Amino acid sequence: MSFASSYTTLIFDIGDVLFSWSPQTKTSISQNVLRKILSSPTWNDYERGRMSQAECYARVGGEFSVDPTEVARAFQDARDSLQSNEELISVIRHLKARSDGTLHVFAMSNISAPDYEVLRTKPADWSLFDGIFTSADVGERKPNLGFYKAVISSTGADPSRTIFVDDKMENVLSARSLGMRGIIFDNTRKVVRALYNLLGDPVERGRQYLTMNAKKLLSVTDNGILLRENFAQLLILEATDNRNLVNLTDTHRTWNFFQEKPLLTTEEFPFDLDTTSLGLTVTNSPEDVAHSVMDDMLDYIDDDGIIQTYFDHRRPRVDPVVCVNALTLFYSYRRGHQLDRTLHWIREVLLHRAYLDGTRYYATPECFLYFLGRLLEISSDVYLAVYIKPLLIERVRERIGADGDALALSMRLRLCAYLGLRNDVDLRTLLPLQCEDGGWEIGWIYKYGSSGVKIGNRGLTTSLAVKAIIEMQQRFPSPPSTVPAIPLVKQAYTTA
Repeated sequence: MSFASSYTTLIFDIGDVLFSWSPQTKTSISQNVLRKILSSPTWNDYERGRMSQAECYARVGGEFSVDPTEVARAFQDARDSLQSNEELISVIRHLKARSDGTLHVFAMSNISAPDYEVLRTKPADWSLFDGIFTSADVGERKPNLGFYKAVISSTGADPSRTIFVDDKMENVLSARSLGMRGIIFDNTRKVVRALYNLLGDPVERGRQYLTMNAKKLLSVTDNGILLRENFAQLLILEATDNRNLVNLTDTHRTWNFFQEKPLLTTEEFPFDLDTTSLGLTVTNSPEDVAHSVMDDMLDYIDDDGIIQTYFDHRRPRVDPVVCVNALTLFYSYRRGHQLDRTLHWIREVLLHRAYLDGTRYYATPECFLYFLGRLLEISSDVYLAVYIKPLLIERVRERIGADGDALALSMRLRLCAYLGLRNDVDLRTLLPLQCEDGGWEIGWIYKYGSSGVKIGNRGLTTSLAVKAIIEMQQRFPSPPSTVPAIPLVKQAYTTA
């Protein structure tokens, strides 16, 4: 399952993609009429070189009841307004330069010969293109298949290795029907993101993001408050095995979620069994310390026999994910039998799908399932494998293809890789969520129990996404389908 780019050709529309223009003129011709002229059969014939400019202006003047001289003035205003899309052109230049000559770039436009002559006088990096095809020269016009076939024949491009970008759906549809990867242009930033994702290696780009932001991979709330906390840092460390990426509060025994003064909660925030369990399993603490902490944890079990969240009897909170993480610690040291009633309750939560709306402190069902898979993987306990694993496989299968943010998808994919479940559906959804900088969109992992404010971390999402892709590559070497799960340029773009 290699994700190195197989694309060798880029084909771009010119008008409204590489160049923008304004339909607003100083004439009596309205924007609406101007656009109708551009879509008229007469104008189509003009762009295919079947009549002169003067003849075209005369005909559309008669068809739309306007003076031909006004038509000429209107289109002169349109030509004067032409401006190159330097952001997109710069990205294309970068992509082509880094390809070491393997990527070829072409333009393909419905444009008349006179208008093209004017266009070429506009400042732009025309040397970027290996060829420019106009409807006037070819005698065909998009979306007619003849135009595309002429370009393919002339360039020798393999449609299956070609990306086509155009602002009109019907033009993209024709390209796709010939086997090209079509992107509808409606926003420069989205198209740039799609190009980076299609032409780059997601693992390499993700790692670059993590390295560039080392020690700065902070968490953030969904209302924009930055948090310095240990839990996400521990998970990033576990996923990357790179201590240089994270900041952790040194501790010899128990861990606190917050590294500094608690935010959005009480000023004195107790140490918790959740972060402590994670810290003791990720950092390989001395065995005597781990046993001592587990002895203390056994003092925080409620009347139902379920282990609690905080080292604080004044906060008798219970959360299934916290229970799973405590079980992971206990089973890591062969003391799982001491939390039998907690384990039984966790299986009931799994059996009855009680996790589907998240838990008190965790935002998504994937959090519960992910940490349950982590329990099985770390413990390698035969009893747990029999008691939990078959049901977990069934529940994870149910989630494949379900809605989820980048973090939930990454957790699901890692689970599938561990359980031996191929999951091309969620992989195809995850890949386009990678941003231009190489990191993935933020995903929400936990939340404040009282207010419901969510907490996420792009570094955590990116580290789990990279790990998920690698594990899926290793488990299932054959490539997934290249058909995107959702349109590449319709994705929402959010960053922390």
